[in-house]
Amino acid sequence: MASGRLFLAAVAFAPLAWRAGSRPRRWPGFLALGAVQFGLMYGLYIASFTYLPAWQVALFTVFTPVYVVLLADGRARRLDPRHWAAAALAVGGALLAVRFGQAEGFSWRGFFLLQGANLSFAVGQLLYPWLRRRERLADGPLMAWMYAGAFLVTALVVLLRGGPDGAGWGAAPLVTLLYLGLIPTAVGFYLWNRGAAEVAAGPLAVANNLKIPLAVVVSWLVFREDASWVRASLGLVLVVAGLFLVRRAPQR
Repeated sequence: MASGRLFLAAVAFAPLAWRAGSRPRRWPGFLALGAVQFGLMYGLYIASFTYLPAWQVALFTVFTPVYVVLLADGRARRLDPRHWAAAALAVGGALLAVRFGQAEGFSWRGFFLLQGANLSFAVGQLLYPWLRRRERLADGPLMAWMYAGAFLVTALVVLLRGGPDGAGWGAAPLVTLLYLGLIPTAVGFYLWNRGAAEVAAGPLAVANNLKIPLAVVVSWLVFREDASWVRASLGLVLVVAGLFLVRRAPQR
């Protein structure tokens, strides 16, 4: 599924790839960035489900803001207390919103696979603005090559596991794949990286966890799933407080 989603994203953005310039020496860097941020992230994320129940996967994705702040402050060679406070609020808010299951089923292997996915996504969203500025590229051409690199990684994983399994692919799964590949993947990651290039590391770190309490609220309001709206609302308040904290931080 991940390989199919990234294939569709790569195809959707392929017409923009050649606007990245005629110098082939630039392309490997674009491919590598996509391979890490999307390809490696997806591969490790999906592999974690082999060792962890779904609720633990949701739980352990909340640490991405910590990696964003750690990498950003490490690159800047300084420690920004506001960044770390905002990241703590984001992690705390997401943890508050996550619905915990039974304690059994924990696996350190699954945990570290998921942290590898979190770190891969954090590395990509921090390197993207730097690469875009260095190459003086628009977002579309750069993302086209990144999606291609991501697809190559996931396609290699599929081949190493014996090739794609076409069984059970009717009309409904194909429509679902088209939606997931073109909207959340192609458009969603494009907008995310474009936004990442416009904000500082603090707000970017916190924004990584906005999806968790929001997803709980949507599942409760739209799909009428059993969820604690109090926990989700309080979690959202904490994450937004983290955004407010770094939003008011002085620009450097």
